[in-house]
Formats: sequence, structure tokens, C-alpha cells
Amino acid sequence: MSSIVTDITVPGRPEVQEVSGGVYAYVQPDGTWWINNTGFLVGPQGVISIDTCSTQRRTQAYQDAISAVTQAPVRTVINTHHHGDHTFGNCLFPGASIIGHERARAEAIAFGPPRDLLFWDGPDWGDLQLDPPFVTFADEIAVHAGDLRAQVRYVGTAAHTTNDSIVWIPERSVLFCGDLVFNGGTPFLLMGSVAGAVEVLEEVVRPLGARTIVPGHGPVFSGPGPIDATLDYLRFVLDLAEGARAAGLAPLDAARQADLGRFADWPDAERIAGNLHRAMAELAGAPRGAPIDIVAALADMVTYNGGAPLRCLA
Repeated sequence: MSSIVTDITVPGRPEVQEVSGGVYAYVQPDGTWWINNTGFLVGPQGVISIDTCSTQRRTQAYQDAISAVTQAPVRTVINTHHHGDHTFGNCLFPGASIIGHERARAEAIAFGPPRDLLFWDGPDWGDLQLDPPFVTFADEIAVHAGDLRAQVRYVGTAAHTTNDSIVWIPERSVLFCGDLVFNGGTPFLLMGSVAGAVEVLEEVVRPLGARTIVPGHGPVFSGPGPIDATLDYLRFVLDLAEGARAAGLAPLDAARQADLGRFADWPDAERIAGNLHRAMAELAGAPRGAPIDIVAALADMVTYNGGAPLRCLA
């Protein structure tokens, strides 16, 4: 493996936070395109990593952060869903069992290895190969860090994607919720379901009453605030989609005419166009998570963004 620069201080230096004894969040600012959070559990048999990172340099920096906490090997990687910012770094953990929902494996294989994506102004992936989950489950699986038991649960319906899983540690009231919440950023539902995401937050995430929640993007939080804010945005998208459908507007036109209000200052606001593609497809009768024209939706997001590639500092 070639040597690469691992200084990733732009847009912000990643931070390791011990959110409970032996349970760590790895938070990467500023949580925008392809800059995700991960986490890890340290036990006597080794380390369990929750997700990896999007690029070689970011994943290697994450590995360095783990090594600063423990010299124990990473024996398990859990993917909360198939998106590349959470899975492309899997291949840099060659000795680990990679666990994910059975649809996460299928979707990761369908997308393939990292490659140039014209919709974004980067990133530099490095030398990464496709390495999808090879231990899969349908509903739930448990992993153990010594005596600490973590439940890995499929959320039951399309939400952020078709294959979202949460990692719930009831003994510590700690929840790793993947991309069901973008704390301080714009949610992205293009490959999932807006209505499904509302259902999952209301019926799966909120009832857990977790004291500490590690989102897929943005700061660690406690309390209902970021969940409520996400739900407000999702309901805004649904209302906007219903109005656009009634007016005969295309998703891009509806996005351009929309007043985003308090959501306008959230990073990656152009996701409104993609989210409307998803919401309007379902209003037209498409099942949750059904395939839609992803390329057309991403192109509309670029157009909404003034024709410039989407901002990416990964």
C-alpha cells in the first residue's frame, strides 16, 4: 500500500470522544458530502468498528485514532448502510469480519468500488477496492465487546437507504444511528424513503430514549432536538412534494420555487431537489425505496447548485 498524506484538518480535525466506558465516537467535521462519523467499541478480544470512511487517507487517520486508544486489532466492522462514505474503507481492515444487512451487501456490490463521480468536486479516493459485508443478517444480530452487548438492528423499512441499521447498546443507553440523522446538516433520502424515514425516527429511534446518540454526520448529541429538527425537515419535504404534485411541477422546479426557511442555512441544501424526486415518486405510487433515476436527480441537484459540482472536502 502506498504512503499517503493523512493530515485531514480541512474542514476540521476529527475528534475521538469516549461516549461511555470503552465506547468511542469518531466525529469528522464538518459532516458534509463524503465526510462521515464512525465509532468503535474496545473489548478484551479486540475492536468492533461501526462503519469506515470514504477515502484511504480518512480511513487511515481513523485507524491511527483507534491505535492511539488501543493496540488491540479491529476484528469486526459493522456497516450501518451501503453508502461509500461508510463502506469504501472496509478493505483497509483485511483481518476483520464485515457485517451488514443483506441489502447493504447487495447495494454495495451494485454500486461497485470507488470511482470518479462527476457530480462532486472530488474526492481523492486513494487505493481502495470493493469489500462489501460478507456476514449478513435480515433483522438483527448481536456483537459483544467482552461483557458489553450491542444490538445491530435493521430498521424495518426504507429510510435513508433500503438497508439502514442502528447499533444500540442498551446497557449504556448509547445509539449509533447511521445516517438516519444528519445533525446540523440536510438529510438525504434519494435512495430510501422520506415517509419511511419519518416512520423510523418516530417508531424505532425515538422510543429507545437513548441518552447519547452518534449520528452518521454532525456532532454527538443527547435529547430530542436533532431528531425533532430532522422530522420537521422531512415533513416539510412531504408537504412540498404534495403541493408540487398538485401543481404539476417537476422536482427541480419545485425545489427552485421553495422557500427553505430555517433549513436554508443547513449544509448541502441542494439535497432538496433529490429528496423531492424521492418523495414525488412515492406519491405517484412507487414503493418505498424503489429504484428511481438517481442520475437525473443528482443532475438536478447540481443544477440547483448553480451548475457547479457539489461541494466535497473529503
